[in-house]
Amino acid sequence: MRILVLGVGNILLTDEAIGVHIAEALAERYILPDYVEVMDGGTAGMELLGSMAGRDHLIITDAIVSAKSAPGTIRILRDEEVPALFTNKISPHQLGLSDVLSALRFTGEFPAKLTLVGVVPASLEPDISMTPLLEAAVEPALQQVLAILRESGVEAVKKETAHV
Repeated sequence: MRILVLGVGNILLTDEAIGVHIAEALAERYILPDYVEVMDGGTAGMELLGSMAGRDHLIITDAIVSAKSAPGTIRILRDEEVPALFTNKISPHQLGLSDVLSALRFTGEFPAKLTLVGVVPASLEPDISMTPLLEAAVEPALQQVLAILRESGVEAVKKETAHV
């Protein structure tokens, strides 16, 4: 079993950073089995090819633009829904992810399962802080990631807080 939780986004564009913050929260607050990797993919594209190749489950966390959903809405997309969404230009770096997914399909290394945990941004303006609305969405989105991991048989263990 090889699982990757990949947080993507630009931390310099307000809410575009949500995917990275979700992945960071997972890595900082939970102990995961060795076969589960958590990675900050930033705005990388084809350079993620090797990391994404041949996974049993690839879970992507990202900001997704949706005219149908209010800012802060969490959307879960699975398997074929994900590449289809990336072709609709849902995020500034989506072209890179779309290219990587296409390349993985071409090389036969497409993940067995693919899940996107997307959060609709309130702002994509230049700023290193997220809006309060999306800061509040990190925890529920993280809980969705944990539920998706459980579906794949992964039990994340919350790290104990150090007593001082």
